[in-house]
Amino acid sequence: MIRTTPFHARLQELNTQGLYTHWQGFLSPLRYSHAPKHEYYAVRNSVGVFDTSPLFKYRITGPDAERFLAGVLTRDVRTCRPGQAQYTLWCDERGFVMEDGVVFRHAADDFLLTSARPSLGWFSDLVGRLRVSVEDVSDEFGMLAVQGPRSARVLRTLAPEVDDLAFFDLTPAKVADTGITISRTGYTGDLGYELTVPADRAVDVLDAVLAAGDGHGLRPFGEEALTMLRIEAGLPLVDVEWRNSRTAWSDDDRVTPKELGLGWMLRGVRDGERSFLGSEAIRRELVDGTSRWASVGFVVDWQDWERLHRDAGLLPDKDERPLAWESVLYDEDGGEQVGYATSFMYSSVLQRHIGMARVRPDLAPTKDGGRPVRLELWMLHRPTTVAARTVRLPHFDPPRKTAPTGGQA
Repeated sequence: MIRTTPFHARLQELNTQGLYTHWQGFLSPLRYSHAPKHEYYAVRNSVGVFDTSPLFKYRITGPDAERFLAGVLTRDVRTCRPGQAQYTLWCDERGFVMEDGVVFRHAADDFLLTSARPSLGWFSDLVGRLRVSVEDVSDEFGMLAVQGPRSARVLRTLAPEVDDLAFFDLTPAKVADTGITISRTGYTGDLGYELTVPADRAVDVLDAVLAAGDGHGLRPFGEEALTMLRIEAGLPLVDVEWRNSRTAWSDDDRVTPKELGLGWMLRGVRDGERSFLGSEAIRRELVDGTSRWASVGFVVDWQDWERLHRDAGLLPDKDERPLAWESVLYDEDGGEQVGYATSFMYSSVLQRHIGMARVRPDLAPTKDGGRPVRLELWMLHRPTTVAARTVRLPHFDPPRKTAPTGGQA
């Protein structure tokens, strides 16, 4: 059965295309207008709203809630204070990534964890004798992302509390006479917030946000624009940058946190100061230096791109729609495969062809700069390669994303 989110009744009225995909059984708009680029620019230049309600939401409570999460999540949840959130992962016993999500800490013994794929059974099986409850509350809440440089201006008219939120902070608030939670989080790499709203009051809250956004260029955006935004932000996506270890067919489709570019989550693991599911395998990887890959960004040489197209009698392609398939990366001479691109697009804001990739660790960028590679592409039904260089992620990282918002116009 196809389901709709708590915000759908209002958002479908704003959708001129009627184009939807399925996100865990829910209708999820691909785009609202004829061009996803318009929605993309709304987020980068003003403000956009995205319905993230299909995310699974698990409430973890009880005296041992922190201890439980510290034993199953890759990132140390003990450093997350009440009123804060953390982006995190969870791994299998071999140290391979299963899923990612955001954990919101409301109190010492009260957490909400999101997940793009169902994980309730996995978490429940790990509770054991701990005094902790894991409850699926997915249907009780809608989630609305309000993203872009004007997001704080829009929301402060409804909830002045947003001006006191640091990056990844959260606070209770009231909008449209409804108690909600606002967090300074998002998946666009820009200034942004997410609203967790009781499902039966979702449309009322959305109407208030839409009214507050009048005059600010606010518009809803769909999955096509979100994909463009998250590639610029260097944010990995399950089933694109990695496969859940439980469902992957082979280790070639599995990845460790360090190989995924998220080694910064592993503080204390190398020295054995932390123990969680998969930590021993990850510790051995760190100590022995056995990582197979490094996750990096890359930027195509625009002059080589132009030359290849002109020499072939073609106009240089600048298509912002991300490719739906992987592309091979070769060494500087084009003879040896050294990795593969998982995401690739033309960034309208950066005016460069950019991507995310997995390469041999020795080709990862350092403080001295990136390493030359060549990206495979097809022209006139024949394979060729274009010069590129590995770079550190994210590609797009504006100061406003983490800067204080209080007092800003």
